[in-house]
Amino acid sequence: MSSISRVVCRGLLVSLFAVLPWAHASYVHRINQWRAARVAKLTAPNGWLSLVALDWLHKGINRIGSAGNNDIVFKRVPAHLGSVTWAPDGTLHLKLAPHRHVSVDGKKVTSAMLVDDTQVKKGIMPTKVSFGNISFYVIDRDGRKALRVKDTQAPARKHFAGLDYFPVRASWRIKAQWIPFNPPHQVKMTNVIGNVNTVKIPGKAVFRRNGRRFTLLPIQEEKGGDLFFVLADRTSGKETYGASRFLDVELPAGGIHKKGEVVLDFNKAYNPPCAFTHFATCPLPLVQNRLDLAITAGEKKYHSEH
Repeated sequence: MSSISRVVCRGLLVSLFAVLPWAHASYVHRINQWRAARVAKLTAPNGWLSLVALDWLHKGINRIGSAGNNDIVFKRVPAHLGSVTWAPDGTLHLKLAPHRHVSVDGKKVTSAMLVDDTQVKKGIMPTKVSFGNISFYVIDRDGRKALRVKDTQAPARKHFAGLDYFPVRASWRIKAQWIPFNPPHQVKMTNVIGNVNTVKIPGKAVFRRNGRRFTLLPIQEEKGGDLFFVLADRTSGKETYGASRFLDVELPAGGIHKKGEVVLDFNKAYNPPCAFTHFATCPLPLVQNRLDLAITAGEKKYHSEH
């Protein structure tokens, strides 16, 4: 190597080591911003910490209120709030007793058709019924329908204990090969309440760690939306939540239907809602997404104060 080449190489090395600490600090700052946004969303008045009940509906009339003779009993609402009728054609009809503090999507009405959460993919939000701090809407899980009840004054929200993380390490920001499936694979995915749904897998992310090859399969909850990974690893049930963690990943630059790269930033791996409440219906990892690898990055187990 010539003297000029040696000087250039030394110069590049000096520049590299001068930049790296700043680059790392910038990366840590971005991760911390992401974590702050995560906490804000989790602890919002309508966030997962406000969830207080999940009550399944039966066909026909479901009476709702705080009195014990209702089919569904809520605390801190009138004795007889009203009823939800699940009609033979599958539609849901809400009929309210006359209470001035009850609203449906912010409007004072005494009756309404209820839209469940299956319409979210079409950009239609479920109908929200509110009474003071309490609100509910209908979810549909494989044909079963339930009222998801939230309370802005829920103990889990009022006594949130904060989140714990592994140290931020840029080495866990991994570039993976994206291999699309054309057409998408259809697989069965189970959730924590035992429902089994068929989901579409648009492709796979392949990466290497410690000299080994790993594959993760995502779903895409919304057309054009991020890739959504449900995964478990060697830390699950130990340092991290036992059932799973979630990871949202941006689409490859060339689009979901072309080979390319995706960035798996495991520093952004986060707990599912089921880590904070018994009333969520979280998906469980596919067998292929249970990795023989300890991912010591991202969110750790949640330790509630109550």
